[in-house]
This record gives sequence, C-alpha cells and structure tokens, in this order.
Amino acid sequence: MGKRVTTQVSAEEIAQQYKYIEILRDYNQARISRLGRPVKYNIETFGCQMNENDSERLSGMLSEMGYSESAKRTDSDLIIFNTCCVRENAEQKVYGHLGALKKLKENNHELVIAICGCMMQQPEVVEHIRKVYKHVDIVFGTHNLYKFPELLNTAVENKGTVIDVWDSTGSIAENMPITRKESLKAWVTVMYGCNNFCSYCIVPYVRGRERSRDIEEIRNEVVKLAQEGCREITLLGQNVNSYGKDLEGEYSFAGLLRELDRLDGIERIRFMTSHPKDLSEELIYAVRDCKKVCGHLHLPVQAGSSKILEKMNRKYSKEQYLDLVEKVRKHIPDISLSTDIIVGFPGETEEDFAETLDVVAKARFDMAYTFLYSKRTGTPAAKAPDQIPEEVKKERFDRLLALQNHVSRDINDRLLGKEVEVLVEGLSKSSKTTYTGRTRENKIVNFKGSPQLVGSLVRVKIDTVQTWSLLGKLV
Repeated sequence: MGKRVTTQVSAEEIAQQYKYIEILRDYNQARISRLGRPVKYNIETFGCQMNENDSERLSGMLSEMGYSESAKRTDSDLIIFNTCCVRENAEQKVYGHLGALKKLKENNHELVIAICGCMMQQPEVVEHIRKVYKHVDIVFGTHNLYKFPELLNTAVENKGTVIDVWDSTGSIAENMPITRKESLKAWVTVMYGCNNFCSYCIVPYVRGRERSRDIEEIRNEVVKLAQEGCREITLLGQNVNSYGKDLEGEYSFAGLLRELDRLDGIERIRFMTSHPKDLSEELIYAVRDCKKVCGHLHLPVQAGSSKILEKMNRKYSKEQYLDLVEKVRKHIPDISLSTDIIVGFPGETEEDFAETLDVVAKARFDMAYTFLYSKRTGTPAAKAPDQIPEEVKKERFDRLLALQNHVSRDINDRLLGKEVEVLVEGLSKSSKTTYTGRTRENKIVNFKGSPQLVGSLVRVKIDTVQTWSLLGKLV
C-alpha cells in the first residue's frame, strides 16, 4: 500500500471560518452595547496536553469573536467542556458538571453550552447527551475543531442543538487563531492521532490515524512563538516518534528536532510522548547533539511483564525496554526518564506485578505517572475475562508508589550541593517571594528571586531536596 499523504484543510474552508468569526464579532458587539458589559466565555479542559492545546485554539477563535475569558461559569455567556475519555472517572466528572449547568441555563436563556473533545467521538456518549442533557447546544469532536465558528453561528441562529461529530479525517487545519495560556512556554502539536492500537487504549478510535503537520508550518509556528517572547516549546503527539511517516519525502522526528534546534530565540525544546517501539538510534543521537533539546525523555513502559506487554499489544518485551533505557543512558548519561505505568491490567498476576517493580528498580525513573487500569468500552482489554479486583489493584498501586517515591528521592538526593540551570517561570503558587522554574531534566526548583528574572535562565545551587521538588539559592 502506498504512503497516505496527510492533506491540509483548504484555504477556502479556513477563510469561510474567518467569515463566521466576523459575523459573530458583529453579533457580540451588538450584545455588549445592549447588555452594557463584556460577553464572556469559560473553557474547562479535562485530559491531556493535546486537549490543553485544543482549548488554546478555541480561546483564540473566541477572543477574535469579541468574547472575554472568565474563570467562572456563573458569569459566562458561553461555556465549553473539552473532554477526555482515557479513564472512566474523567467521563463521570463531565456528566456531573453538565448536570450542574442546567440551572445556569434556566436563569440565562442566552447561555450557550458546548461540549467537545475525545468523549464526543464515542457514539453512545453523544446519544446519552442528546437524550439526557437537552440544555447542551453544541456537540462536536476532535476532527472538526476548526469548524467551531460555523457551529457556534448555527447554534446562535437556530436555537437548537447542533451535533457535528466526524468519524475521522486525513486533513490538518492550519492558520486558525490561538491564545496561549502562558507566554514563556508553549505546546506545539506536531502530529495528531495514533496507529498503535494498544489493547487498553481508546485514543486511536477517538483521535484517528496518525497525521503529521507540514514541517514548514511547525517551523513558522515556532519562529512566531520565539518572536513573541516564548522561551520553551513542548512538541506534542500521541507518538511523536512516528512523525513524518505519512508525509511524502524523507521526514523523521529526529530531523524535525535538528531543524528546530537551529532556530533563534527558543532556549529549550521538549517533546512527548515517545513509544518505545519507535525510539530510533537516530532520535537518541538528535537528543544528544541538539543544544536546545532538553535531557528528559518520557518513555511509557506501561507494565514490566513481557506477557502483559504482549496482551497490551505494546510490541516490545521487558528485556527490549530495559536495553533501550541502557542505550539511551549510554549516549546521554545525565538524561532524566519519566514513564507511565498501568496497575491491574486484566490477567496481571502477582508475578507479573513483581516484574513491573523490577523494571522500576532497574530503569530508575525520575518520575512515574501511575494509573489503575480502567475499562474503556470499545477496546479489546475491556472484554477480557480476567479483570483484577479493585482492592488488589489498589494494594499493588500503593507498593509501586512507595518504590517509585524512594527511587525519585534517591535521584534527587544526588543533586544536593550541585548547580543547575533553571528557566524562571514565575512566582511559586504558595509564596510572594519564592520563584519557581525547571531544570533541563524537568526538575522543579524553588528559590528566592525577583520579578525581572522571569523568562531568563539562571544558575541555582541546590541546598534542600524533596521527593518532587528542589530548593536552592541563586548563584
């Protein structure tokens, strides 16, 4: 089969959305005059960094339409829930919040309620919302986010529920507005979708097949961010290691990193997520060689047992994963590693779990994001007969956490008395005089500083170590 080429949404279609933005801007200006106050929007984001980045795009469209952002639902004229469906509790939370909006809608008939994101790509969810939550005005998915201006205009004009969820798309929409949450750091999506079909994961079904953005589009976005004062970018994709496989020509993620490393203005480049089966030597060398690419790798292992990894359809064994970690450390000795681990996958025995603990002890992750296995309807693992009881999962989870905390603390202890480079992000949440930032290895460092340091790279000597953060003094 030939290479499927990812296409871009046509310039005409994008121009059409800008026309709807203009119509809504005029509509909102009239409302602002009538109401004598700004019209406000509130977006609540559930889920991963991709969702955060999608919400930034929705914010960009809304501010172009004349809306102001509000932190509160109660004084908003438009409320959007951008949803996640990776774990069941995220879905239940969304339904709870949706129910609470009914009262707001009764008190304000002009309130528009929209719901989008991964949850909406599941037909049974859309049907449930249509039947039970009749106060929802707009339902759309992950593939047609760029059409939000058109959908909002339809909802405003027709006063009925607008449902527009696409099964999939091979296209990428460029040049839509975006409002970044932060000025110093930015998410840059380099590809959408996933082709891996891990047996527990709903993502390929809701985000579609892998689609890479054009390298020039990514480059232009990063150049613009640098001009706007951004110092650090995180390249996003469900599996960034697959970047370029669907494009015509010889493109790779390692090549993309080398290209972006040459750009002026950006100080640091991070990326996530890497699938172990696709982590090439070429990429390891790129991380080693590129001055701006940070020495931190997020490499989800998910489980330590080769038997469970096969059931998960991860395409590598425990031994292959540990060999890969060894290879990465050989070429980049100071790299920090983080991972994802699922506890209690169907069929996981005590022996299998012991293998996971063994991987944690041997790989020595700086940090692990640990999850109890959660059934996702539509995935093969959800139908597996040998589901693990909740209390067994929880007991294993606690043991895993205890070991990982010990490893994390041990790694951090070795930084005591050392000098580290920190990108100053701003004031710490809990203090008026303590500033916070991260090292290239993604360690959080707190120190006494001053406002003019924000956005600069400083040297900090570590004098106190905690499990999840470090304290130090400016050098």
